[in-house]
Amino acid sequence: MRDIGQNLDTTKKRVLALKGICVQIEVNEGRNKISSFCGNVENLYPSVFTFKTLNGALKTFSYNDVLTKGVKFFKV
Repeated sequence: MRDIGQNLDTTKKRVLALKGICVQIEVNEGRNKISSFCGNVENLYPSVFTFKTLNGALKTFSYNDVLTKGVKFFKV
């Protein structure tokens, strides 16, 4: 469920502020499966952003995933 008062523009700005900073993310993949990755936000696009993990894997997430708390960011 998304936060009331949040919209995609503010979510994009929050993700943009994390670009280049080493963070940990938790991804809710459904059915009680949660994955955790360390890395940084690599690139931002109009509807998605890419996240590069410390081992070099590239993951893609939508801003809607962040808005609905499917992806959560934590400082390392």
